[in-house]
Amino acid sequence: MKIFHNTNIPKKYKSSALAIGNFDGIHKGHQKVFKETIKFAKRKKIKFGVLTFTPLPLMFFHKNIKNFRLTSENQKIKLFKKHQVDFIINIKFNKNFSRINAKYFIKKIIYGKINPQLLSVSNNFKFGRKRRGDVNLLKKFGNRYGYRLLNIHPFKHSGAMVSSTRIRKCLQNGKINLANKLLSRTWSIDGYVKKGKKIGRKLGYRTCNIKIKNYILPKKGIYAVKISIGNKKKIYGGVAYLGDRPTFNGSETFLEINIFNIKKSLYKKKLRVYFLKFLRGDQKFNSASQLIKQMNKDVIFAKKGLKTKLVL
Repeated sequence: MKIFHNTNIPKKYKSSALAIGNFDGIHKGHQKVFKETIKFAKRKKIKFGVLTFTPLPLMFFHKNIKNFRLTSENQKIKLFKKHQVDFIINIKFNKNFSRINAKYFIKKIIYGKINPQLLSVSNNFKFGRKRRGDVNLLKKFGNRYGYRLLNIHPFKHSGAMVSSTRIRKCLQNGKINLANKLLSRTWSIDGYVKKGKKIGRKLGYRTCNIKIKNYILPKKGIYAVKISIGNKKKIYGGVAYLGDRPTFNGSETFLEINIFNIKKSLYKKKLRVYFLKFLRGDQKFNSASQLIKQMNKDVIFAKKGLKTKLVL
């Protein structure tokens, strides 16, 4: 899979089948777009590419939004590869790009630079300055610029459209099971172990502290999780706490993971944490001993929660 950071692509990647979108999460709706596009690409014996944007446009326009993404850039690229993408055009979404009007985008970028045989977008796709471009505009210019438009209707689960917004809401409401169904895999975050205040160790549970960065914040509380360390394939079970430690008057939100059967320090190691089951919400305890009692119960419930299947 080839990755381009601008639209100046070699000739062999032109006349392709191109899917356009943010593709945050690469959920079942995105996967439907990919499957339909791949069918066309295979029939015509051409390459299948994706045109996407970094940062997500909403995060560019609203700098105050910090916790939003379902997938990191690295996760997104790996998922593109998993779904048989031949090449990625990853455009930097900045002030200049945001000012490009929709017709210019079609004429100068889609036609002038990439010149695809097929464009595929979801039904609610918007583009160009002030989001004035849509599916109808793409249809209107298809004949002039020599592309066929594949306008893919939303994928539905239980009668409702599958979207990144819906999955974010599931995570924020502790509906991990539904979020994972809509993604078709177990939702995970990547992060490096930071130095903590060693509160967990004092309470009898050694934990790894990870800062969430710009991932969406799921509901605060306790989760049954599985963990991989670095690039190793071995998967460990564990219990995770997401919150700001109200019992100790904390102010910063951290993810703390107690990995079962690991005693050594994992400081500065990269972890991938898979969220299997939401166990309970965050709460403030009157004393450390009260918290320890609850933590002992959390571990028992987390071990039961680990029976939930991990889907990669």
